[in-house]
Amino acid sequence: MEEKFNRLIFIPVAAVLFLMIGYQYVCPADSNACYFRTDDQGLFQRHSSGFEALYPEPDGDEDLPSKITSRFNFTERDLDRHVDFHIRGEDVMVFLHIQKTGGTTFGRHLVKNIQLEQPCDCMPGQRKCTCHRPGKAESWLFSRFSTGWSCGLHADWTELTSCVPVVMNKRDKKSAPKSKRNFYYITMLRDPVSRYLSEWKHVQRGATWKTALHMCDGRPPTQDELPACYSGEDWTGVPLADFMNCPSNLANNRQVRMLADLSLVGCYNMSSMSELERGRVLLASAKANLRNMAFYGLTEFQRKTQYLFERTFGLRFIRAFTQINSTRAASVGISEKVRWRIEGLNALDVELYEYAKELFLRRYQYNRQQQHQEERLRRRQERQHRQRMHRTYLAELWRLGGGGGGEEEDEEKEEKMAEEVATTEDYSSQVVRW
Repeated sequence: MEEKFNRLIFIPVAAVLFLMIGYQYVCPADSNACYFRTDDQGLFQRHSSGFEALYPEPDGDEDLPSKITSRFNFTERDLDRHVDFHIRGEDVMVFLHIQKTGGTTFGRHLVKNIQLEQPCDCMPGQRKCTCHRPGKAESWLFSRFSTGWSCGLHADWTELTSCVPVVMNKRDKKSAPKSKRNFYYITMLRDPVSRYLSEWKHVQRGATWKTALHMCDGRPPTQDELPACYSGEDWTGVPLADFMNCPSNLANNRQVRMLADLSLVGCYNMSSMSELERGRVLLASAKANLRNMAFYGLTEFQRKTQYLFERTFGLRFIRAFTQINSTRAASVGISEKVRWRIEGLNALDVELYEYAKELFLRRYQYNRQQQHQEERLRRRQERQHRQRMHRTYLAELWRLGGGGGGEEEDEEKEEKMAEEVATTEDYSSQVVRW
């Protein structure tokens, strides 16, 4: 009689335990999984708070809009960027540094701020750092702060793609045909108007970049192909109007020119095709090269740039990137008429930047969603593992304390208990109370 009474008591108690413990699994105390809300926000918005705590956006670094206005048709292949970067092997990261895009700051991050098994050796007072692979006297990074201007001052895509493999093989004393290298190109872009004004202020202070080679199809441009904008040693003190009036000023559409394959338009020979056709070809080439690069960042989105770089290469930075808005370009007050003039001179760069910005934000959104899926999968696997462990523990506990009845009866009881009760980490305390 007493045994039958105990069996009757066991069923409701087990049911209550099942509901309580199951709720703890589905809705743990530190989770928002069971947070009831009246709006219809999707997965991306519900799970973004944890990431923002790690990568808070400063005031100047815009938050990602929930819906990006689409002008361009990007495929999943365009959005999914992950590089299996073998720093111990033959892979090389190549930084294409466009003037006045924040490249100096980003270049310093590459040599001083990445968590590496063998960090770059940056000696005080020296401009270059030694960035060797672990256990090898070979460089994994091609940039101004690691290998110097080995392909010319601010070499562009046309120069780098023909020069870097030769230079790196020579530095590492490797035979080009036998060397299996992956060259991963990266760069930074900036809002065209801000970049243009920043370059003007830099030139106004005396910058010339005279030593730039501008190599294309094996030769530099002639004086007729690329006439100088000034007659003296430099262009110090140049007014903005004069800076804009020089037709051969390389500041105009600099980002498109430095990212495009100049061989497609006859290099610097302006007579090879019409100006309209030349612009169309250069813009299409720059978009394709940018889209196919391993990574690019935007100066206006420092934290998102950091996040996408880390996701792309599987590397981590030591310190968070900082958004700086008090630049020289930001301090320049210009009228709407002057802004329109600058945008007209940089029409190709404006189009490229709009394209790059949408692709950048879509990649960011895509990676955030991928990260949330990975975290959910990891939590699910951990939960399933804990459940298996606790079922095993429960079966063993039942075997030791459940009493006789024979092996077949014990197995039936174990299976029934395992099916009815979803255990948690604190199940032992529940058993004690029961």
